[in-house]
Order: sequence, then C-alpha cells, then structure tokens
Amino acid sequence: MTLAAEQGRICALAAKGQRDLQRLAATHPELFSARPFDPALYTSISMAMAFSSPWCTTEELRFANRAVLWGFALDWQVDYLAKSREDVDRVTADTLAVVDGAEPAANDPLGRYLAELRDELAGAPGYAEARGVWRDEVRRTLAAMAREWDWREAVAAGEPPSYEEYLDNADNLACTVVNVAHWIRTGDAGTHGRLPELIAASDEVQRVLRLVNDLATHDRDREWGDLNAITLVGDRAEVARRAAALTDRCRETLADLAHRCPREARYLTRQLGYTSGFYGSTDFWGSR
Repeated sequence: MTLAAEQGRICALAAKGQRDLQRLAATHPELFSARPFDPALYTSISMAMAFSSPWCTTEELRFANRAVLWGFALDWQVDYLAKSREDVDRVTADTLAVVDGAEPAANDPLGRYLAELRDELAGAPGYAEARGVWRDEVRRTLAAMAREWDWREAVAAGEPPSYEEYLDNADNLACTVVNVAHWIRTGDAGTHGRLPELIAASDEVQRVLRLVNDLATHDRDREWGDLNAITLVGDRAEVARRAAALTDRCRETLADLAHRCPREARYLTRQLGYTSGFYGSTDFWGSR
C-alpha cells in the first residue's frame, strides 16, 4: 500500500501538470494545433517529469513540463514546418535572440513561448551566472536539429551520416537542454557550480534515450521520413545491443555522480529508467 500511495502521489503531480500544459497550449494555438500535439502528449510529458523528479513541487514541475513542451514545439518547427535551410536558420537566429533577452517578433509564436520560459528562469537564484550555460545548451540543440535537417538531403543523395555521427548528434532529442533549465530553476549554488559535470552525465543519458527512442519509433520514423539508428545500422538487434552497452556505462557514471550530486544523479537515473520503460510500449507524439 505504501508503494501504491507514493505512485498515486506522483500521478497526482502529473495530472496537475497535464492540465497546466493543456491550458498553456490553448493560449498558443499557432504552436500546438497540429495533430501530434494531442492530449496524450501532454499527459506523457507530465508523467515523465513527475516520475523523474517526484520530490519537486507542483510549481517546479510546471516549469520543467513547459520546458519539455518547448522542445517538442522546436522539433516540430524545424523538422516538419521548415521548408528550406533558410527557414531553419531563421528559427535558430530568432531563438538565440530570445535567449539573449530580445523581445520576440509578433509573428514568432515559438519565440513568444520561449520568452515566457526565459523570464521565469531569470527569476531563479544564480541565473545570471548560469545563463551562459543554458544559452550554450540551446545553441547545441538548435545546431543538432539543423544538422539532422541537412542529413535528409544527404540521405536522398545516398550519403547518410554514419552511426557514430548520428549518435553524437543526440542533442536533437532536446533532453540535456531541458535538464539544464530544470537544474537552474530548482538547484542551489552547489548544483549550478557542477553544471559541466551534470551536462556530461546528462549527455550520456541522452545518447541512450536516442537509441531507446529509435527502437520504439522505427516504423513511425520511416513514415515521417526521419532518420533512425536502425536504418543506419541495418539490424534492430544490434541497435538494442549497443543501447544496452551504453546503458551499463551510463549506470556506472551515475553511480559515481551520486557521491557528489545525489539528487541530480537520482533524477537522471529515474529519467533513464522511466523513459526506457515508456518507450517499450508507446511514443510521445500523437498521429501525424
């Protein structure tokens, strides 16, 4: 009963988060009117964050949920709405300008949404010192999404990236960038001082989740025209083996990290476990 009660409490945090995301999406119809932004997506995001960080308050999880949703909105803008490399470059420039404090243009719904996140994050103690780290993570995410956009043409020309290049580009998953914002929002000075170490550990988790995601979404990726590790390697079992090996190494990293950053290591461990289990049965996106 104790375990069930704790799970119920976590699900209650997720329910509050899901309702907040639905209300938020209704205020940004230009961003979230496409079919893949369905109610199950908002539920999946809030469940993932609640189970990854169940010690957080509703308010802290509200910010984290909104940051995850921003990652999905950015991915949709770059992967499916951008029709040219110039469109991708425009999203990149506009996004970095907002991070740097600029007011978004009236015709930039993604920028308006990000400005809301930026302004809330700016109220966190230590933001002034950590802002550059967050900016760099946003830049890395944008660069990774742009690189994957370029690879579509390379694949069409018969020149796909190597598996190693693809895995090194896991920032396009927008996992670490959200983790950094979450740690800035909820962490203390000690956490902020260890952000480089935390980012390195998060990147290991992110690479595992890249492969776990690909194992779950191969059919959808073929339908949507997305790259997938299985396509590059040519053997699903081999991708699963590589994901398992990376997971083992990641566990060692997180066990070592736990001595210095116990809460953040626990967060990454729970994130890895929850997301791996989630992708064993379903996907975040709704139907296209």
